[in-house]
Amino acid sequence: MNLTNNTILVTGGTGGFGFEFASKLIALGNTVIITGRNAQKLQEVKQKLPQVHTIQSDVSKAEDIINLYEKVKKEFPNLNILINNAGEMRKISLHHQHELTDITREIEINLMGPIRMVQQFLPHLKTKTNAAILNVTSGIALMAFPISPIYSASKSGLRSYTQALRVQLKNTNINVFELVAPGSSTPLNDKFKNEDGFSASALMAPEKIVDAAIKGMQRNKDEIYPGIAKLMRILSRIAPKFLISQSGKMGASFMYGKEQH
Repeated sequence: MNLTNNTILVTGGTGGFGFEFASKLIALGNTVIITGRNAQKLQEVKQKLPQVHTIQSDVSKAEDIINLYEKVKKEFPNLNILINNAGEMRKISLHHQHELTDITREIEINLMGPIRMVQQFLPHLKTKTNAAILNVTSGIALMAFPISPIYSASKSGLRSYTQALRVQLKNTNINVFELVAPGSSTPLNDKFKNEDGFSASALMAPEKIVDAAIKGMQRNKDEIYPGIAKLMRILSRIAPKFLISQSGKMGASFMYGKEQH
């Protein structure tokens, strides 16, 4: 796929993968729009990347997505690529009480957000001759990550949805990509630094992951597995019990009720 002279919308663009996508895709000669919930953070990105276009929007809110679509369709009618990157990851002990409206937060952001974004923007993308959707999942979509059970469920669900979407869109001009991202040194993982079993050395630099994603899209690779995600893919098939036993060592004391949430 040609990744020059496109108009690209990136959700969750104020940090981590989103910022890297914006920076690298602008450098390739694309028009890039990013969204985020925090107006101040959007302004900070604008100062770093003057060419980026920013829109405050929350993917967990259906009304925000509708308003975002109307604004983008009017101001950026050439939009042809959607990157569903916005995400949240929490460590959660299920031994403790959680408000029912809060416990599903990752589902609403990481799974319902991309599903709603695709549903809203799909008719527009179908009108383009060279269009794409990239959903950012995770190596955790290939296994359970017990310390983050809701995040695990959201990414597994997004992976399944992405595969189904690809089949349904096979007779259209829309390419459907999945970035199966390994653990990365982004703010998403900062909360795990003091947990037993955490290894900062195992985290991959976000810029390298985004480089791999861009190269994968240029080569029309449906599924992109940077770094250790390749190994996780193999282990999820041949040794799934080993994989879950290893992932269950992260934050064991937290999960088994010895710490308060």
